[in-house]
Amino acid sequence: MRILFADNNHPILEETLIAAGFECDLFWDRTTKELQEILPSYDALVIRSRFKITKDLLDSCPKLKCIGRVGAGMENIDVETARIKKIACVNAPEGNRDAVGEHAIGMLLMLLNNLKKADSEVRKNIWLRAENRGFEISGKTIGIIGYGNMGSSFTSKLLGFDCKLLVYDKYKRGFSTNKVLQVDMRELYEECDIVSLHVPLTRETEYLVNSDFIKKFKKPIYIINTARGKCLKTSDLVENLISGKVKGACLDVLEYETSSFEKVESEEKNSDLEYILNSDKVVLSPHIAGWTHESNYKMSKVVAEKMVKALKN
Repeated sequence: MRILFADNNHPILEETLIAAGFECDLFWDRTTKELQEILPSYDALVIRSRFKITKDLLDSCPKLKCIGRVGAGMENIDVETARIKKIACVNAPEGNRDAVGEHAIGMLLMLLNNLKKADSEVRKNIWLRAENRGFEISGKTIGIIGYGNMGSSFTSKLLGFDCKLLVYDKYKRGFSTNKVLQVDMRELYEECDIVSLHVPLTRETEYLVNSDFIKKFKKPIYIINTARGKCLKTSDLVENLISGKVKGACLDVLEYETSSFEKVESEEKNSDLEYILNSDKVVLSPHIAGWTHESNYKMSKVVAEKMVKALKN
């Protein structure tokens, strides 16, 4: 069987597949048009985020048996068409769950302790102590929306902070412990100081966080989004940052990212984007929460092992 690599990944992915007896062609410098031309002759495909695997593309590939996406989300693959065609689609949320959990903790600590502002000031020989007094995680109530790989990783890493952990997952039940409480959204609205998103981007979660959502919370909140940019409506976030209903935000992902996550579309003047770029209430990173050196290896290894299993069945 022949496998096409349409994106660059850790060498362990190719090594694992070759060791299992597959032929691998590394064509990560190809365009979408070239991919459409050559893919019909392959049995499997490895991608990250650069390519959108549409129904038309899948219809043109009768040999295709497996698609490996080196990452967590699957929104760039028409998984329903793939399922109908019996094309196995595999991903690797297990591979970057620790990276995302740690990154979310780091962003939250940076925000609560004014580290972005304080660091910038000290470098300018401005020494303000009382003005940069922070807040502790201890004693806060943190709501986690989504309890898959990412949400459960973030939750487990918070256990040592002596905070109250409330988790809502529409599709999971029975995961409550004496330290992690499974709740409905009403309890999150009533109690939370901090809310963190750990959901895939679907029709159900697109712009989940908007003004209506934010205004349901009894207290002013901090928001963390390491999921997908379009799970949060930026204009509504800005409105609530200005009003004080949102005290601050940690955003590893932005609504304005390209579909490949490689840059932010900023050709047109965007006052909401300008606001968050210049606000000390917002901590930003360029969609790297799950993108550590360790996760690069682990995601590639996990995808390779899942592809071997799918292709040898």
